[in-house]
Amino acid sequence: MKEDGASCFPSSRQKLQEAGSSTPLRFTQYDSEDGARSLYDWSNAGLSGGQGFFGGHGALFGGAFLLCLREMATAAIQTYGLTRRFGALTAVEDVTLSVASGQFFGFLGPNGAGKSTTIKMLTGLLEPTSGSIEILGQPFGAGALELKRQIGVVPEGMALLGRLTAPEYLRFVGRMYGLDRETTAQRTDELLEFMQLANESKKLVTDFSHGMQKKLALAAAVIHGPKVLFLDEPFEGVDAIAAGMLKTMLQGMINRGATIFLTTHVLEIVERLCSHVAIISKGRLVANGSLQELREGVASTLPGAEHEQRLTLEEIFLSIVGAGGVAEPQTELSWLA
Repeated sequence: MKEDGASCFPSSRQKLQEAGSSTPLRFTQYDSEDGARSLYDWSNAGLSGGQGFFGGHGALFGGAFLLCLREMATAAIQTYGLTRRFGALTAVEDVTLSVASGQFFGFLGPNGAGKSTTIKMLTGLLEPTSGSIEILGQPFGAGALELKRQIGVVPEGMALLGRLTAPEYLRFVGRMYGLDRETTAQRTDELLEFMQLANESKKLVTDFSHGMQKKLALAAAVIHGPKVLFLDEPFEGVDAIAAGMLKTMLQGMINRGATIFLTTHVLEIVERLCSHVAIISKGRLVANGSLQELREGVASTLPGAEHEQRLTLEEIFLSIVGAGGVAEPQTELSWLA
C-alpha cells in the first residue's frame, strides 16, 4: 500500500483540493485486469473533498477506476470485504460500504449483479464466504437474535405463509418479534387499514394478488418498528395509489431516524427517495456516494459536460454500468423489423 495516493493520481488530488469540504474521503482503486485493489486513505494528508470524483487515472471505469467511500461517524450498516461464492461463481466480491443512520440508501445494479445476494447476507439469510457485517455498530451473524429484532426485511420472494389470513400472519410476525398480544393486535389493525387490506381479512394470503402480497410483506417488515429496514423490490406489482402511500410511510420512517436500504430497478423511485446510492456490477461495488456526488463525478467525464448539465440517475447508471465494453444488444427482432 502506498502512503501517498497523490503521487499516483495527481489530478485526483487537485480535484479534491478544489472541492473545499472538510469531510474525509477514502478512495479505493480497482484494477479490472487482475482484480488487485489498493487503498489510499487521504484523510490525514490534508486532502478533503465533498465532491465525488471518478476521473483522474484513465477513462471512467475503463481499466483502473476510483471508488469513493465517505467515512461516516455512525454507521447503521457496515460491511468489510463482503464476499459470497457459489462453487466457482463469485456472486459478490469484496464489497465494503457504509450506510449512516437515518439514510435512505439505494442499492442499484443490473440483473444478476449481486443485489439480492448482498441483501440476503446483510439480513442473515445467507452466510458470507468471507468478510464481515456490522448492523447498528454490532457484529452481525446467524446468532445475532437481538439485532435481528431491530431490522425489518421485505425479501426477494416475500416468503409469506400462504395458508394464513393477513391478520393471522401479522399477529404471528408481531409475536415472533417479541411484541405483546395487545400491541400486536393494535398494530395489525392499523397496518391492514393503512395497506387497504382490512376488507380482505377472511381471505388466505395465497389467494392475494401479487400487489396485495407485497403490501402484506411490507406491513410485516415494519410491525415491530425496525431501526433498519431492508427492501428488495418493494414497489414491484404495487399500483400507483398504494405506491404513493408506501413512499409517504417510508419517508416518515426516515424522518423519525430509521435507516432504509432499498434495491429496485425503478430508478425514478430511487432518485426521488434516496439521498445516497451505491451501484454494484458483476458482484463488485463500482460507485458509492450521494446523488449529487455521483452526478458531478459522471458529468465531469462526459465530453463537453459543464456544471449546468444535470444528469438523471438513469443517465448516471448507464454511464457507469454501461461502460464495461459490452457489445450493443440487438435492437430489433428479425421478424418484427
